[in-house]
Amino acid sequence: MKNQPLKALALIAVLASGTTAFAVQAAEVSDVLKAGANKVQAAKSAQETVDGIADKTDGLLQEFKQVNKQIESLRVYNSQLERQIASQKQMMAELEESIENATIIERGISPLMENMLKGLKEFIALDVPFKKAQRQEAIEVLFDNLDSAKFSAAEKFRQILEVYDIESEYSLSLETYRDLVDINSDGSEVEVDLLRIGRVALMYQTKDKSQTGAWNKATNSWETLGSDYRRPVDHGIRIAKKLAPQDVLEMPINAPETAQ
Repeated sequence: MKNQPLKALALIAVLASGTTAFAVQAAEVSDVLKAGANKVQAAKSAQETVDGIADKTDGLLQEFKQVNKQIESLRVYNSQLERQIASQKQMMAELEESIENATIIERGISPLMENMLKGLKEFIALDVPFKKAQRQEAIEVLFDNLDSAKFSAAEKFRQILEVYDIESEYSLSLETYRDLVDINSDGSEVEVDLLRIGRVALMYQTKDKSQTGAWNKATNSWETLGSDYRRPVDHGIRIAKKLAPQDVLEMPINAPETAQ
């Protein structure tokens, strides 16, 4: 019985040594696991670093590509600007030449415009006397504009051409209007309806339609027409006022003059 305590002690010693060995092994396993975890963490950190570098590299690559595109766009733009500058230089040279020529042209255009107005004034004086005061006044205004610094030479020339166009349109138009006319050549004016057919005929008719007449280019005076023309002239006036459809009219037209 005395040996039992010894056995118990020996068993305890064995258990203690086993526990110590297990503790050592556990510590070693813990160290191994810890080392493995450290490696995993290090690998993770390294991967994150690699991913970060890859992202930065990709970003730099995209930025590089974008910069290249911008550089190419700038090259195209600069090339276009160079062509525009060359074109502008050519235009400047042409403008300088035009300015030099314009001075010469302007010296010659002023007498031309004056002669055009004089010719038109003479033409109106010899023409059928429709709206004569209005047309003569337009010419006088243009004569005043010739001496005015308010208008450029181009604008003065445009105004003259505009009057020429208006006079040209008179030859192709049908018109009626009311005016005071000295139909009896005694200085007394009578209000009548005038009918103009181009420049080939100019007739009048009193408001009560009792008297009808026409301008005689041969005598440069008004002459009274017979009653046969009362209805045709009245119908022509209605056509000019767009109160009747266009129709063939029998009018007193002077025979064309023989060319000299």
